Amino acid sequence: MAALSDSDIWTPLFIAIGASALFFGGFKARAFVICLCLSLLITSQLSGVLKSAVNRHRPKQVETVRMVQLRRTSPKFLTVFKKPTIRFSDSSDRTRSGPSFPSGHVTTNCVIAVFCTLFYRRRGWLYWFIAAAVGYSRIYLGAHWPSDVIATLFLAIGEALLLLGLCELIWRTAARKWPPNLYARHPSLIVGHASSLPSPHSQARHGTSSSDRRTGGSRHSP
Repeated sequence: MAALSDSDIWTPLFIAIGASALFFGGFKARAFVICLCLSLLITSQLSGVLKSAVNRHRPKQVETVRMVQLRRTSPKFLTVFKKPTIRFSDSSDRTRSGPSFPSGHVTTNCVIAVFCTLFYRRRGWLYWFIAAAVGYSRIYLGAHWPSDVIATLFLAIGEALLLLGLCELIWRTAARKWPPNLYARHPSLIVGHASSLPSPHSQARHGTSSSDRRTGGSRHSP
């Protein structure tokens, strides 16, 4: 649980994945990384503002809770192979961490999960298992109340959908004038390729066939 909540362990992995997608991925992979990074930057700033506004105390700041602390190692990921230190919170923990709501860890992972789901629908939804595990780890470690995690979940989903919709709107508005050839191949950030979108001719044929089925076939003059 402590390893799941330690972002320093996983940041190099995420950076490596993002850099690989930018340099070796296609249009959709690059759009995914760029839109996600911009959205995470905005949501992190918004979470900081909400933390200061709500100013809710963490469980370990008001109660005695069991805490799991990882050993310091270099590089950081080696800490998962070391036995952690387990202790109970005391008065020294009341000023060590910031406010409890919203959870930055849950916000970040839920935003990633939403983007993965919408960009890579077949397998992207699997990231929700990671987001759920991180959310549970925050409760397990006494860093957040259960209500913090649940409320942050819905807040992060709303933020992710709003920001992704904004990115899509900017792309469809700006790309028509700036790189029209690229826009012709990729009219949508999420779909990623024009061939994935239904063409007007196919829609017309579909509408015609539907009309024929309703009328019992094509009409013949007497």
